[in-house]
Amino acid sequence: MKRLSQLRLEDLSIWAWAFGYFACYVPYSALTKTVTGPGSGLSGLAILPITTAVSMVGSFAFITALGWWKSAGRGTIGRRSLPMPGRWTFLSGLCSAAIIGTTTLAYTFEGTSIVFMMLWMRGGVLVLAPIVDLISRRKVRRTAWGALALSLAAVLLATAGGVELKLSGWAMVDIAVYLLAYFIRLQFMSRMSKSPDPESRRRYFVEEQMVATPAIVLVLGLLAVWGQGEGMLEVRHGFTDVMFSDAVGWLLLIGLFSQGTGVFGALILLDPRENSFSVPVNRASSVVAGVLAGYGLYVFSGAPPPGAAELLGAGLVIAAVLLLSAPSLLGRRSVDASPSPQ
Repeated sequence: MKRLSQLRLEDLSIWAWAFGYFACYVPYSALTKTVTGPGSGLSGLAILPITTAVSMVGSFAFITALGWWKSAGRGTIGRRSLPMPGRWTFLSGLCSAAIIGTTTLAYTFEGTSIVFMMLWMRGGVLVLAPIVDLISRRKVRRTAWGALALSLAAVLLATAGGVELKLSGWAMVDIAVYLLAYFIRLQFMSRMSKSPDPESRRRYFVEEQMVATPAIVLVLGLLAVWGQGEGMLEVRHGFTDVMFSDAVGWLLLIGLFSQGTGVFGALILLDPRENSFSVPVNRASSVVAGVLAGYGLYVFSGAPPPGAAELLGAGLVIAAVLLLSAPSLLGRRSVDASPSPQ
């Protein structure tokens, strides 16, 4: 009975992470789009130094507050034993760093709506989820396939109708890097940490977070010092003039909300069930958040509101979430994280 109660509690916890992800994603995407809008004088590269530095501080504060440093692997420097990532969590952290950077940049391209970029990126990861499961030899449940089909239908519908279809070359590169990083990261998660053991999941989370935002800050710092070309000069601008601009308060909030999406998003993806279940939950939260953020921009800044196709797409995503959550709410789902028979 105790084991059954524990399974049901873990079964429902993913929805708490999904709500946290949603609650952070709405202000994160809306503020990013607003701060880098026409006439702001700020580019996506210029806001990255502050937002990622704040995310790094927020990540370490979160791990410290929960006392999770003890879950990380240990390494010795001199006579001191310190938390250290493993080889694969280090590489996963670099992938997470790429995801954080490309996600923020995605909402800064001029002439491209939040929902449009979100659907390209989220839809791509939805397609990757069952592929990763099959590569990792994990069982894909029928309800997960059904929810995946609904989510893909939502993406195709929203992309096909009423959305601003401008997609620059740099935006396409941004999407490609984002999807490649997710493809690699999901495989690491599937093979190393999607297990019923919460300690294993915590270890993976902490070690990945130790690498992700520090790696971005380090790379941005090196680019700013190099300072060759327009892009690197924008990064340098972010470390200097932007620090003292009127927008710095908003950038601090963007960094905090960005880290919130990183924390809750990782906890969703580390759920021990198959990627074809956890990825749609993650993607659904952000798609609905994107629609709400779009309405927020419409009300407060006069941007075009989400179209009817986007709203219908959001409805399909909600249907997918209900399909996924029904077994949990009825208390019939059990955690089965073991690989399927070969």
